[in-house]
Amino acid sequence: MPASLAKGFEARMNSAATPATTSYLLIDGFSMMAFVAATEPFRIANRLAGADLYAWRLLSESGGAVAASNGMRVLPDAGIGQAAIPARLAICSGFLEAGAPSRALARWLRRCDAAGAVLGGIDTGCFALAAAGLLDGRRVTLHWESLPAFRERFPLVAAVESLYEIGPRRFSCAGGMAATDMALAGIAADHGPVLARAVAEQLIHDRARDPDARQRQSIVKRLGIHSPPLVQAVALMENHLETPLPLAVIARRTARSPRQLQRLFEAELQATPGAWYRRLRLDHAATLIEETDRSMTEIAAASGFASTTTFSRAFRQQFGVSPSVWRYRRQTG
Repeated sequence: MPASLAKGFEARMNSAATPATTSYLLIDGFSMMAFVAATEPFRIANRLAGADLYAWRLLSESGGAVAASNGMRVLPDAGIGQAAIPARLAICSGFLEAGAPSRALARWLRRCDAAGAVLGGIDTGCFALAAAGLLDGRRVTLHWESLPAFRERFPLVAAVESLYEIGPRRFSCAGGMAATDMALAGIAADHGPVLARAVAEQLIHDRARDPDARQRQSIVKRLGIHSPPLVQAVALMENHLETPLPLAVIARRTARSPRQLQRLFEAELQATPGAWYRRLRLDHAATLIEETDRSMTEIAAASGFASTTTFSRAFRQQFGVSPSVWRYRRQTG
């Protein structure tokens, strides 16, 4: 280990009696990208330090192998029935929410909480914690595409679009490389910024991003638009997919008349506000169809459609096929 690196955290390292251990509960379809991004910084920290500062343990509900989102299967160390209550538990699940946890898993999570465990979610892992009643009144984050459904289902949880959130007994991140940002923040807190920066350099990660950084590129960059009222209008639409806002409300919040707003959309986005909004909702529905097993009735509601008939008609008009055919084609590929 380089002397310059050792100088920054030697006292902390020498005082550590045992490695800080995180148990990762892998749910079928978990994001391999987010899981690796969360764990690899700790492996590198151990290598650079020449000591076991961190350790990890893999769990599944049954104890059997778990398939990741990319199809790879991972064999855990134990099932929740055989594992001791962890001091720190991260739930790793996949892109978008696939359903409520089983009763056995929800009971086990509540046992972990009662025993004082620090609990967290990676990517969409907060769905399981919220369904177990362990996030009410807490501030958490998830992948941006899952936030609307999460907010609708768990209104008592403060779900925000940040990269990661770290509290006294809860933590969460949006998945992807945000898991690395959260891990680097933990390393800096435990062993100082010198080690955290060295780990980031090994990962070719130029800097650890602040937790409140955007998950996505700004609307200005994504769409190439610069009109503040138009940017604000698009943001309102993106944040209200399940319960669409009337055009009059969007116009009022952007300090423009409906007609002025329509001219802005047509001039810069070559679409009417209604057509743009509907496309956003249908794109959201298409993602839900591809990435979850939710029923078409649930997807229609999550995308702001009052009935499956209206939803199916709009979907066919937009994509040329019915929602069920879209799902079949994506599954058979």
